[in-house]
Formats: sequence, C-alpha cells, structure tokens
Amino acid sequence: MKKVVVVGAGIGGLASALQLAHQGYEVEVYEKNSTPGGKMRTVNSTSGPIDAGPTVFTLKHIFDALFQTVNEEIEDHLIFKQESVLARHFWPDGTVLDLSFSPEQNFNAIKAFGGIKAAIEFEKFDRLAKELYTSFNQPILHNPNPSIRESIKGSLKSALKIIPAIIPGRTLADLVKSSFTDKRLRQVFSRYATYIGGSPYNSPAILSLIWHAESLGVWKIEGGMHKLATKIADLAEHRGAHFHYNKSVSEILVTNQQVNGVRLDNGEEINCNYIVFNGDPLAIFTGLLGKNLNNLLPKKSVEERSLSAYVWTFAAKPSLHDLAHHNIFFNSIYRSEFDDIALGRMPRDPTLYVCAQDQEKQIKSNSANKFEIIMNAPPLSNNNFNEEEEFEICHQRTFKNLEKMGLTFTPSPSRTALTTPKIFSQLFPASSGSLYGLNPRKLMTTFLRPQAQTKIQGLYLAGGGVHPGPGIPMALLSGRHAAAAIIKDQTSI
Repeated sequence: MKKVVVVGAGIGGLASALQLAHQGYEVEVYEKNSTPGGKMRTVNSTSGPIDAGPTVFTLKHIFDALFQTVNEEIEDHLIFKQESVLARHFWPDGTVLDLSFSPEQNFNAIKAFGGIKAAIEFEKFDRLAKELYTSFNQPILHNPNPSIRESIKGSLKSALKIIPAIIPGRTLADLVKSSFTDKRLRQVFSRYATYIGGSPYNSPAILSLIWHAESLGVWKIEGGMHKLATKIADLAEHRGAHFHYNKSVSEILVTNQQVNGVRLDNGEEINCNYIVFNGDPLAIFTGLLGKNLNNLLPKKSVEERSLSAYVWTFAAKPSLHDLAHHNIFFNSIYRSEFDDIALGRMPRDPTLYVCAQDQEKQIKSNSANKFEIIMNAPPLSNNNFNEEEEFEICHQRTFKNLEKMGLTFTPSPSRTALTTPKIFSQLFPASSGSLYGLNPRKLMTTFLRPQAQTKIQGLYLAGGGVHPGPGIPMALLSGRHAAAAIIKDQTSI
C-alpha cells in the first residue's frame, strides 16, 4: 500500500491520518511538538491542563461523521455535554445577556433585555443567518473544490432572502447596524467575524452565517478540547498510523513536480508517495519548506494576514460565580478595538473572551478554576514594547477592564500565563503570529484560500489556512478533503 507522510498533527492532519490509516495506507505523522492538536494545545497548571487554544466546540455532526467513516461512534470515546448557554455577554453598564440554542429562548431573552422591537429584529436576523448557512453549507463548506458558479447556483432558491448579506462591499458591521437598533446587540452579532480572524468593520456581511452555525449548539468535552485530538490520534494509531513527536520537517522533497519524501531537521530523509502538509500555507509560499515550492501558491492565497491574540491561561479563583463556560465582556465603543488593531497596536479598550473551563467544579469545591482569556490583536505589532512592558500593559488592559465589571482573580496571572502574537509566530512557523490564516475581509476569500490538491503531484494541504477555512470543524473538513483527494487520485491511476 502507498505511504503517506502527514506533516503536522493539527486537527486537519489528524483527520487525514485517521481516514487514510483506516483505508490501509501506511501513514507516518511528524509533529514538532510533544503532543497532537496543533493550535488545540494545553498549558499545565496546578489544577491540571488548561485548553489554551480553541474552546468553542460547534457543528458536532461534522465530527460525528469522521468517526462514523472509520466505523466508530464519537460518544463511545468522548463525553459531551451540550451547553444550555452558548455564551454569556456582559457590558460595562451592568447588563447581561445569555443566548442559547433555542430560538424561542433567545427571543424571550432579547425581549427582556432590549424590548419587543429588539426581539423582532433578532428574529429577522436569525432567519437571514439560517438562509445563508443553508445556501452555502454544501456548495462551499463540504465541497473540496468550490466554485463561484456552483455557489451562486446553489443559492438561487434563496437569492432574494440573502441579498442583504451578499451585496458587494457590505461589511458585517454594516449588516448588523441595519438589523439592530440596540448598540449592544450590534456588538453581539458583529463579533462573529473574529471567529475566523477578521474585523467586522471590513469583513463581508455573509459571515453572519456563523451565528447560525453556533446556534445549532455548543458542546463541552469532558476533560477539555485537547481530548478530541488525543482520541483521534489514538484511533489512527490503532489502525497502524505511526506518530513521531518532537520531529520537525525542514523540507518537502520534490523531483519533476512530484513529491518523493521529506527531510527532517536532523537531516534524515523519509521517502513517501503522498504528503499532507497540515501547516500554514504561508510556510510554503515563503520557501520555508524548500525552494521547489516557492511558486506553488499565489500571494493572494496567503496574504493579508488575519488576527492574532493575546491569550492568558491560568488557574485562579474568580470573584464572580455566575460565569458561564463561555463569556464575553464587551467594551464601551466596539469599533475602537479594531481601529487600534488596524494600526498594528494592542487594543487600548478591548472586548475580552473569558472561558471558565471548570466552573461547576470550582463552585462546588471552592477550588481554583481553569481560565483562558483572549484579547484580539494584530498579527504583527507596531508597538515598541519590550517583553516586560508588553506584559504589564496587557495585564492592565485585560484585568483592569474585567475588574470594572466585577471580575477579579486570585492569584493574579503571572507573566508565564501570557502568550503573545510574537510567541504564536514562534509556535507556528511562518504564521506571522496570525491564528486564522488568510484575512476574511474580501467577499471572495473562500475562493482564494488554497485547496487540498496542489499542482505538485502527491502534495496535499490541510489546516485552518486551507479551504474551507479556520476553526476546528473547518480544519477537520480540510483534512478529510485531503484524504479523499489522495484516495481518489490513487484509484484513478
């Protein structure tokens, strides 16, 4: 059977490895870190491992399908709990709003929060988001080779209904402003652009469909998100895949436009028939993996870059006990955050995402909870801070803002709890600190991202920088697309 080398054990590479090992391929996975998961990483603490990457688990049916493809049921391996609250939203004026997976509950919650007019406006927006998701789910997300023509064809039935969101030049912020009178609700539904690394003030209105994807349900995995990566790796190993941790690939070897192997950092060469590269496509574009690949991807498929973040991960006791699993603490003037980011600066007044990872356990035992706090940031900073100054300023802008809304932590996080954009650029080579690949600011961004199959015979791409885009469900689909392309190509030879 043909040999496949998977470069990187992120969720896309793991999905490819599992699917191909199940089909009988000889699969070798090389991962520069000591554990699988890529950006789905953990940080150790006195309370145990803390998820320090993605924490919002949505579109569970996509993961169900991967497991079923290899004759497994995901619930036999992982314990899930559907969240009754998708996210709890806090404002400086003391108001709080919970959103759930129930349209009726959301209508009533928004009615109590902002009045009947706000609830009616929400219903209209909710219908639009659903139409967008339904129109583009199959022709784009699940299609390994989407085309503008097929996407338009697939959305013709709902064309009149989705026009407000596909007008060229119309941003998500524009759409939300025209949809909601209440400025607080504009903040809530504008923030979905940040899920894929964009600013709502220059990202297309079509991204409103992300709200519908989240409204289908959010789940919590017992033990943390990293358990998902570990389990997929285990299942792949059970099917014969071999994982080589703490091993970096320095070059993809190509002869006559066909891959023949990889070279590791130690100089060792591994021969193979196929390669799945699960990393940032910018690494290929910049020649980090060999000069033979320099012209493989066009510049527009990897630049300009999406958002980065300042990420705090720590264990502490919170002053608030009414936190949900996912919490958003909004600032007063939402746009100011993105104006700062556009100038390459750390936001002076950021909106903050707070993930309380063991809230129920912490309340019952009065022990330290595990937290991740995320502040949006530019991938490359124009700040002239040294590391100590950067920590102090970020600490103040994070925790002073939260303190104003009643949330403090004991003990206060130390410098080692902070991951900066610069550190992310070191963790993920050639990413420039960007966490989501290509910036989604263009309406046609989804057609600009590299697809699974490349012009180099035997080379395939997976990960959040590849179609269908960033986020754990999308990265998993990219890995499935790459595996399917390998299987198809071999059977067509």
